[in-house]
Amino acid sequence: MKVLVIGGGAREHALCRSLSLDPDVTALHCAPGNAGIAEVAELHAVDVMDGAAVARLATELEARLVVVGPEAPLVAGVADAVRDAGIACFGPSAEAARLEGSKAFAKAVMAAASVPTGRSYVCTTPEEIDKALDAFGAPFVVKDDGLAAGKGVVVTDDLATARAHALACDRVVIEEFLDGPEVSLFAVTDGRTVLPLRPAQDFKRALDGDEGPNTGGMGAYSPLPWADPKLVDEVLETVLQPTVDELRRRGTPFSGLLYAGLAITSRGVRVIEFNARFGDPETQVVLARLRTPLAGVLLAAAEGRLADQPALVWRDDAAVTVVVASHNYPGTPRTGDPIEGLADVVAQDAPNAYVLHAGTRLADDGGTVLSAGGRVLSVTATGKDLAQARKRAYAAVDRIRLDGSQHRTDIAREAAEA
Repeated sequence: MKVLVIGGGAREHALCRSLSLDPDVTALHCAPGNAGIAEVAELHAVDVMDGAAVARLATELEARLVVVGPEAPLVAGVADAVRDAGIACFGPSAEAARLEGSKAFAKAVMAAASVPTGRSYVCTTPEEIDKALDAFGAPFVVKDDGLAAGKGVVVTDDLATARAHALACDRVVIEEFLDGPEVSLFAVTDGRTVLPLRPAQDFKRALDGDEGPNTGGMGAYSPLPWADPKLVDEVLETVLQPTVDELRRRGTPFSGLLYAGLAITSRGVRVIEFNARFGDPETQVVLARLRTPLAGVLLAAAEGRLADQPALVWRDDAAVTVVVASHNYPGTPRTGDPIEGLADVVAQDAPNAYVLHAGTRLADDGGTVLSAGGRVLSVTATGKDLAQARKRAYAAVDRIRLDGSQHRTDIAREAAEA
């Protein structure tokens, strides 16, 4: 089948890499893609926010399946436009994607479905903000209601910082702090059947020891040796299936990838947030462990046939991914710097470690890869256990040279040493 992937980050590179290994995929296209994706897929220029343009491209390519990667096009209704053109699309409708596009909407859905989550207030005035902050106390958890590219959440003990962030948002959700480790769990769904993937843990803070500002994610690992073996079944029963059932009841069925960000608290599992697409960087480690060909799973979800999908098959290997970011990320990043050493990773670390591009582009000479964003790339490695995967990932990171770059040195360290 011909597949078109929309997006150009490391998540889309991970998806394209998996799809390129699928024997059922006869042609792979990506729009707009990046320098790394160009090695496995044919790239096309398109405005990812323009549903009509994406649908036209899919029609011209005679794509059997379109996969919309990023959240902003989903919230903008790009998946709706593709489906209206008669092409199968993996990704929720604009209405269903509000589960990520609006924290307040997600809280309302969870309340209706009796999904366990933290207590919260939706605030639009300074008076409401002050009342909510006072009610919960520190640590303060303040979330921009809308999309913010992974940077709309502030967790702080400082009241002034919390209040300033809240006042900068048109609409804000202030909620109780949830203690305990965090877990990311993806599930593929066609609006009725829910097929959970394997859990992962990511690292949101920019610096070692979970210090520094929030980011879109600086690394991840899977499996989670410390997690309860019954965790996935519990989350399916109490979180994922009820949420999908509630959205269908509302007349806005959710078809695509449902991502639950969870806190394993002293009172049990609680939902921190929902996303409406594969999460970055967890996608890199989860797909690295998936043995089942990906295209058939995504197509079955897009066509409402997920109940007929055989059980997923997983590798026993562990996987670790480490993000290499530009100078000054998550502030305004420096871009345009050459990236060296990528060929060294291929020559010395493949196939156990490989690079997935995020914010990269080719220079005018057509051969030099340049940084073009905050999170520039990630290195994903597999191994017989987390310790080996982690060692391979960092060995590959050490071969890459990008002036002023930064990365965390403690991804999966605690889990690997446990």
